[in-house]
Amino acid sequence: MTDSNGPQPETYSPWTVVNVVFHHLVDVGLHPTLGEAGHPGEPAAALLRALGITPTIEGDARESEQRRQHLAELRAAMMDDQ
Repeated sequence: MTDSNGPQPETYSPWTVVNVVFHHLVDVGLHPTLGEAGHPGEPAAALLRALGITPTIEGDARESEQRRQHLAELRAAMMDDQ
């Protein structure tokens, strides 16, 4: 049980960190690319953890898309049964 009066852990979307970092790199004249070395979500999440911030799964578009696909499959299965 958590103390509701105590400080709550901060959460942040890893994609926000990626966006901020990319904008900073562009501002200093660099040309970052996204996706060449794989999905950047986990490295961004690791950076957040190093800063003491807990990344949330809600910020991960892959999770949202997987959830949408799963719900669509369930709906299709239910409609086929009727």
